[in-house]
Amino acid sequence: MSDLNYGLHSATDSNNRRLSTIPLSILDLAPITAGSTATQSLQNTLDLAQHAEKWGYLRFWLAEHHSMPGIASSATSVVIGHVAGGTSKIRVGSGGIMLPNHSPLVIAEQFGTLESLYPGRIDLGLGRAPGSDQLTSQALRRGPGSDGQDFPERLRELRDYFQPVSGSSMRVRAIPGEGLNVPIWLLGSSGFSAQLSAALGLPFAFASHFAPDYLLPAFDLYRGHFRPSEFLEKPYAMAGVNVIVADTDAEARRLATSQEQQFLNLIRRRTGQLSAPVDSMESIWTPQEKALVQRQLGFAAIGSPETVRARLEEIIQETQADELIVAAQVYDHKARLRSYELLAEIKNG
Repeated sequence: MSDLNYGLHSATDSNNRRLSTIPLSILDLAPITAGSTATQSLQNTLDLAQHAEKWGYLRFWLAEHHSMPGIASSATSVVIGHVAGGTSKIRVGSGGIMLPNHSPLVIAEQFGTLESLYPGRIDLGLGRAPGSDQLTSQALRRGPGSDGQDFPERLRELRDYFQPVSGSSMRVRAIPGEGLNVPIWLLGSSGFSAQLSAALGLPFAFASHFAPDYLLPAFDLYRGHFRPSEFLEKPYAMAGVNVIVADTDAEARRLATSQEQQFLNLIRRRTGQLSAPVDSMESIWTPQEKALVQRQLGFAAIGSPETVRARLEEIIQETQADELIVAAQVYDHKARLRSYELLAEIKNG
């Protein structure tokens, strides 16, 4: 499998690495907004993917979360099929599948089926977090769950199912899946997956859209320990960024209050649908909560096209990312579409 199977672009020289020279992708959380339904959310997700394909985004990933009233992508493989079936060229995948929740065989079969249906367009991004609370994890796994420490063994088993088998071997086989080049990415918010990605010569994506503090050390760890493989000759690092673009800074900041309310609810250990934007957050959060939310949103670009362009150029220079994957938790679907359209214009302008 070559870099081309991953849809990777050769990294540009660090001196020339700019927004215009690296790919942009989308991480969609399939938000269920207050007063809406999962049906509408999944329709919006497909609509966004179709527009993203037209606007030139490289890939469209969906994330596995469970027991969250505001996220409709819990059956991630099913939603990937929904999006891939409604588009024609954009890469579609998981950002990511939480492998400890699943049998590696089942994931190999699911993504083998997706790759068979949509050849050359499917990405399998894997994480080791539960993507849920402890009770939900137990319900998913029907017994004592993994704490993620066996992730390397589960990953090895999953990758083995994609290997071709000669003859009529009686071993357990993933059909479809066996012999298919399904690109695997490792995702993380700490050094664990950075080290494992480096050791295996796989591309690495860091969840800096919600855990920015360790991004730079993780990228250094990944790049410093990278071993070339049959998959990659050089390290390839993707960074998650929250981006909301509007015609003015004030409008973008107001749209961003939906995302801020969502992060605030997580801090307060509450769940709920994505809230409508508000004029001010000051009466909603305490100073301590404000500081926590702003820290979690440290890698964000929110504002007018000029403001966002400048901020993203800073992020690219700081991280030397090979690719950015953008999340935008915006309440109004038309405003979310407009944000991604403006971002594409910034990149291509």
